Order: sequence, then C-alpha cells, then structure tokens
Amino acid sequence: MKKETILTLFTILLLTTFLFTSCGPGSGDTIKIGINAEITGDKPKVGEQCKYAAEMYVAEVNGAGGVDIGGKMYQLELVIEDNNATAEGAAGAANKLISQDNILAMVGPNPSSAAVPAGEVANNLEAPMISPWSTNPNTTLNRPWVFRAPFLDPFQGPVVANFVTEQFGSTTACVLFDIASDYPKGLADNFKDAWEKIHGSDSVLAFESFTTGDQDFSAQLTKIKGTGCEVLFTPQYYQEVPLIVEQAKGLGLDIPIMGSDSWGDPQLLELCGADCEGYYFSTHYVANGATGATKDFIDKYNSQFDYIPGDVAALTWDSMRVVVQALENCGTISGDLTADRECIRGGMAAIKDFDGITGNMTFDDQGDPIKCAVIVEIKGGEFIAHSSACP
Repeated sequence: MKKETILTLFTILLLTTFLFTSCGPGSGDTIKIGINAEITGDKPKVGEQCKYAAEMYVAEVNGAGGVDIGGKMYQLELVIEDNNATAEGAAGAANKLISQDNILAMVGPNPSSAAVPAGEVANNLEAPMISPWSTNPNTTLNRPWVFRAPFLDPFQGPVVANFVTEQFGSTTACVLFDIASDYPKGLADNFKDAWEKIHGSDSVLAFESFTTGDQDFSAQLTKIKGTGCEVLFTPQYYQEVPLIVEQAKGLGLDIPIMGSDSWGDPQLLELCGADCEGYYFSTHYVANGATGATKDFIDKYNSQFDYIPGDVAALTWDSMRVVVQALENCGTISGDLTADRECIRGGMAAIKDFDGITGNMTFDDQGDPIKCAVIVEIKGGEFIAHSSACP
C-alpha cells in the first residue's frame, strides 16, 4: 500500500474518531443542558431572566473549572431554544433539544401552559426536565422524568385564602382569571376550593374569566363590583395585572386585590406603579432583605444585567444547581445518552434537603419539592417580605 494511501486512511480514521467522540452528551468533557425558555412571545421578561440566570451560573461553574463527576471535570454547555411562550412552541423546543441536540437534561419551560406540554414530551422521550416556575400539578403528575423547583398551586391556593382571611378579615371573595391558560385557571380553582372550605359554599361571589390576550376586563370587573365582595384574587401575569388594577380603580372597585407568584417579576413595579401599592401576593422568594447565598446571587445578577432578579431568575439558578447536583449524584458520564439520562433522573430524584436560594427542598415521588411560600407586600415601590407559610 502506498504511503499516501496509508496517510489518507489514517486521517480519515482520526476524523471519524473525532466526530464520534465529540457529538455525544459528554463530548470533549462537555455536558449539554437545554434551556427551553420564553425568549419571545407575551412573557419575554420571564424567558430573559431564565436565560440570564442560566448563563450566569454556567459561566461561574466553568470559570471555576467545571463540574467534578466521578473525579473527572466537565464543562457545561447551554443549548437555548425559544418556545415563544406557547404550548406548541414549548413542545417543539423540547423535542428538538432532546432528539436533535442530544442534551442530557432540560431546564424549562417556565409558565405552566408551556411546561405541561413540554413535560409530556420529555417524559415520553425519557429525558430529565426541571421547570423553574411551573406550579400546575399536571406538569409533573405521573411523569417520573419531570421535576420542578417551585411549590404547587394546591399548596399556594390555601396559602392565599388563609392569608386574606387573617389579614383583611374577609369572608367573601371574587376571582378574575384567564380560563385559557393552565396556570391561572388551576390556581383560581385551588383558591376557590380553599376559600369555600373556610367560609362556605356561597362565599365566592363571582368567578369571572377572560381569554389570553384580552385587554378589556370592564364587564367582568363591573359584575365583580356589583357583588359587594370584600377581596379580589387575580392570579395573572405581570403584563396583565396593571391593566386589571387600572380598570378596577377606574370603576371605583375599592377592595384589596390579591395576587400570586406570577406577580413576582420586577417588571410589575414598573408597569403598575402606585396603582399596586399596598397589595399582596404569594411567591417563592423576595430580594429585599435577602442574606447569604441569596443576596450574593442578587448582587451578581444586578451587577451584570442592571436590574434586581425576580423569582424566575432565582428559581432558574436553583434548577441549574439541581441538575448539577444530580450529575454529581450520578457519579459518572458514560457517553451512552440513554444510560446517562437515566442516571441523571435517578440522581435528581434522590436529592434531599437541597439548600436553594429560594428555600430548602426535598423532592417527593412526583418530582415536586416540599417548600415554603413567601407573602410579599408591594410597599414604597418595592417587594417587601411580609410573612411565610410552610407545608
């Protein structure tokens, strides 16, 4: 055989070896983590915070040498897909990340309307997923491959009902929610059930709904005003709350308005301003008065991106840490995608007493963390921690 032919075959062999060893989940000592986020669509600040927090975490880990898995150091690589804040986009992004990009684990989506369908894809394809922000039970229900970082709506609903009862002495309530979105619809139902257990079956005087994208709530709010209820609960997102509050005040609806964790984006303060002053909502963490690792995260995030991170960013940080803890629990990366994903799923399920910046968590058999909620007051243009409620 000629020398040139030998060299050519040797070169082809080297290239083939490189290609096979650089395309796997632990290729080149690099681990791929997918981010399924709402970069565009109607919740861009949610996706932005998720993306920023994940990127900040990866830069910190890689800058410190990477992740030690079984005595071998690995760098983290993010593969980011925009889900457009839709169910279809989230499912499509999940399928691409898992089937084409060969990620080992997926972080996101965040809203329940996106996380529920993406969770179905992840579970069917047997790839570990953790949602930083979805509180709807269906995200993880009977899906052993899907986890979450926040508490659930069946917990949040009673927390809100109990707080409103104690804080305002209210015995009647009204609810306004988006019936076309999993998160507000589910939480509205949970609140109604909890409220009626406390105050009786006729104590929710109006249970009014609208559809995603609506901006005129005057008809629903007029009906709510006419009932004479003592408090309004609206578990809507940061971009919708200011419209609801402004229209309620314009109609002379002068009762406390209570929110949920979807109020927790700093954008709410900018959009709602003084109109939301004195209102309360339940959430996962509050930046004001934070100490220790939580304050360190807030300071680093604010320094890099020039605004105080909301709960999505903090929960994404914890979700990334959970994935890395699962990798460390796994103890080895074999290069076999199926086996490695199974190992990471097991490593995630085994996490106990995880010390997150949004609270301590231990996963139950549904992949849901057992953790506390924070009640926040909007006061002086800031989110101020008022109290907490634990399981």
